[in-house]
This record gives sequence, structure tokens and C-alpha cells, in this order.
Amino acid sequence: MKSTRQQGILALISQQEVLKVDELAAWFDVSKETIRRDFNSLQDQGLIIRQHGRAKGIARGKPDSGDSFNARVKSHLNSKADIAGQALTWVDEDMVIALDASTTCWYLAKKLPDIPLTVFTNSVRVCSELEKKSHITLVSSGGTLQRKYACYVNPALFSIVRHLDIDLFIFSCEGIDNDDIMWDSNAINADYKTLMLNKATQSLLLMDKSKLGRRSTVKIGPLALVARVISDTEYRKPPT
Repeated sequence: MKSTRQQGILALISQQEVLKVDELAAWFDVSKETIRRDFNSLQDQGLIIRQHGRAKGIARGKPDSGDSFNARVKSHLNSKADIAGQALTWVDEDMVIALDASTTCWYLAKKLPDIPLTVFTNSVRVCSELEKKSHITLVSSGGTLQRKYACYVNPALFSIVRHLDIDLFIFSCEGIDNDDIMWDSNAINADYKTLMLNKATQSLLLMDKSKLGRRSTVKIGPLALVARVISDTEYRKPPT
């Protein structure tokens, strides 16, 4: 969808600062003219600055209303552990999966069997868990450590993942509102998730019931972007 692609462009530019038309056309598998039209629309909204053959982001404050990783790790502990266990059925040998820096994905990392897998993540805690599993190839985003969220922020993230074929992106979010829009509490994590949603073949959302009917600070995108929601309550994903 046009709006989803434009949101993805903003997420990529926030990571990379400047991106070329041909790079984005290849990333989204659309024509250069389509990206140029997106640039025009985003510039009209005051979100980017167009330059010859490329666009750059406009400096903006990074909203941050979230609790730290340490504050969240024991919240709904039993539900998160059960949700993580259900997500294991989606993981097969030789897959390439991406995990976010959520506490639920940390529980999933702890439960992952030591089998041939490639795991890409921006999470410090996930890296610590998977370092112990010798059959898993671990690829970290690297970058600057954000201690509050136990994650890395890397301006070169786009370049790192552009040639990585991700089979499955597994993540959580701060909330899903009544219009089935996913939200996060800070722009850093929202940008990472938007980028991965556009990159992965399919995505899996892990969500405890406290996040239903809830908005936060930064919009990630429509729930229709994910293949399946795994929750501790009955939840039917809207049709795509």
C-alpha cells in the first residue's frame, strides 16, 4: 500500500539520513517514478527534503514514552513466556529470522533450540542469550547502545540488511488501537520494526492482552502487515 510504503521510506531515511531513488526502488520493488511520487508527497507533508535523485530526512525530536527493558521484563511474565513458546512452531531449521528488542522476543531467544538458524537482531539481551547456542548464526545490527531499551541503534542498518533475505520477523509492540494500527513508545524501536516489516517475507506479532485497544507515541503501521498474531487472549487479525 502507498501509505505503508511511504511510512517505510521515512523509517529508512531516519536510519540512513539520505537515500537515493534507485536504492529505494530496489528495496520496495517498485519503479523509480513511484518513489519520486512518494518523495513529492512526503515533501509536501514537510517530512523530507528532496534533492536530485535522493531525499534526506528533516531533523525531528525522537518521542519516547516507554518503560525501560528492566521495568518491562517481569510484566505479564507468564503470558510472555507462553506466547514465546507458541511462536517456536513458526521456526524451522535453516531459516533466517529477525527479532526485535522486546522482552517477549528475549523470552523467545531463551527458548530457541540450538539448531542451524540465522538470527538478526538489534537486541543486546537476545545477543547474550544466543551467544550460548553454537549452531545459531547470530548477526547483530551493532551501533550505539541504548541502555534504556537494551538495543542498538545503527545509522547503517539499511545497508546491513538490504542483502539479507529474512524469512520471518518476530516482534512485539506497545499497543494495537481499535482501528488495528500498531503503535510503539519510541521512534527508535518503531523505525526498526517498520524497516523489518518491509524487509521480511512474513512477520509474526507477539502480544499480551494488555496491549489491546491501546495507542502510544509512534505509529508502526497497520496490523494487516503481519501474517499472524500470537496472544494470550482470543484475537482475530483483520483480513488483508
